[in-house]
Amino acid sequence: MKLAGMHYLHVTLKPAIEEICQGHRPCEIDPVKLKDGENLENNMENLRQYVDRIFSVITKSGVSCPTVMCDIFFSLREAAAKRFQDDLDVRYTAVSSFIFLRFFAPAILSPNLFQLTPHHTDPQTSRTLTLISKTIQTLGSLSKSKSASFKESYMAAFYEFFNEQKYADAVKNFLDLISSSGRRDPKSVEQPILLKEGFMIKRAQGRKRFGMKNFKKRWFRLTNHEFTYQRSKGDQPLCSIPIENILAVERLEEESFKMKNMFQVIQPERALYIQANNCVEAKAWIDILTKVSQSNQKRLAVYHPSAYLNGHWLCCRASSDTAPGCSPCTGGLPANIQLDIDGDRETERIYSLFHSYMSKLEKMQEACGSRSVYDGPEQEEYSTFIIDDPQETYKTLKQVIAGVGALEQEHAQYRRDKFKKTKYGSQEHPIGDKSFQSYIRQQSETSTHSI
Repeated sequence: MKLAGMHYLHVTLKPAIEEICQGHRPCEIDPVKLKDGENLENNMENLRQYVDRIFSVITKSGVSCPTVMCDIFFSLREAAAKRFQDDLDVRYTAVSSFIFLRFFAPAILSPNLFQLTPHHTDPQTSRTLTLISKTIQTLGSLSKSKSASFKESYMAAFYEFFNEQKYADAVKNFLDLISSSGRRDPKSVEQPILLKEGFMIKRAQGRKRFGMKNFKKRWFRLTNHEFTYQRSKGDQPLCSIPIENILAVERLEEESFKMKNMFQVIQPERALYIQANNCVEAKAWIDILTKVSQSNQKRLAVYHPSAYLNGHWLCCRASSDTAPGCSPCTGGLPANIQLDIDGDRETERIYSLFHSYMSKLEKMQEACGSRSVYDGPEQEEYSTFIIDDPQETYKTLKQVIAGVGALEQEHAQYRRDKFKKTKYGSQEHPIGDKSFQSYIRQQSETSTHSI
């Protein structure tokens, strides 16, 4: 999670952590540790506001959670539900124990270890973050007896602020979203989870050849199984689109119908054009529809940003309604693993490891050769190696050893060339440079040995 979710962690928590570090408001709620002039009620209110801020950004960040993490959470949720069928909450606690206990809580507790702050926080801020981390961890656990989970009486008293159902509901909605997947077994033990619903305006899809293609207000409902709309809330669905049939979700250019805040849900045979109430709602629907469908195997790479009207696509003027898209899709790409890696440094480290353990590699290669021709009892000197496929292992080791040897020759040639060109007392190697003197002795010994 730290590797795949580092960018997600920064986007979610960094602004709030920076606000806490810069604000430096007193949040100590242990009566024994209160400083002179501090007020317990004011401190509790400061801490409550910080916890609310962190809790809000976490529970609203579901659409940003990397795909690889969501897939793992989905598998974990399914496995736990099948194993512990009598525990109805296990599908939540199995996921929350990872995302809250092992991801968000440690990052809040020690932000410098996750590059959320450039250095260690001061003692007061560190104490504030500790109290926030404890509260967030307990909120995410969904345990039935929250206050009893605190050893300190002052924490149990503070937690009374969060004993409202809205906090549990927010956690469950967040966990539902990050553990949903478009690739699911129809016989799954999981019931459909409502992710978003509301009124929007849709254009008739033209399923009837001579039907009217006008705009109508409909109640849309999205679960992690399907996207539906009906005349009013509670009515039978007029149309149901399985999540696995959503190929892309993209904005629709305004000139298509002279209407703002429109987007399209692209299916194998047609696109559903929808107008949201405002730009914020449009983005929210696009984000969450993209999130639940981004694991689909047949997602499109290109799409038409405008509608198909009067016998052609308005964007590229192609006449066929099945013509491939003319613009690359913007959403639904798998979340990249955001890492700051120095490739040269890491490659050098791999080489140095091979070089340091060359004797062991050679011994293992010798063991592979012996095992290939002699399949009797293991010889004593090779008993430490477990070799499943000695022939393939031998080939691999041979390539590794040859590669390291070639690099050693390149390094030796580089050192010889540099030795010839570099003068002692120059700017590169001034008088008194011990590393250069050591290098000269090494070169002399090498030359003598060669002769």
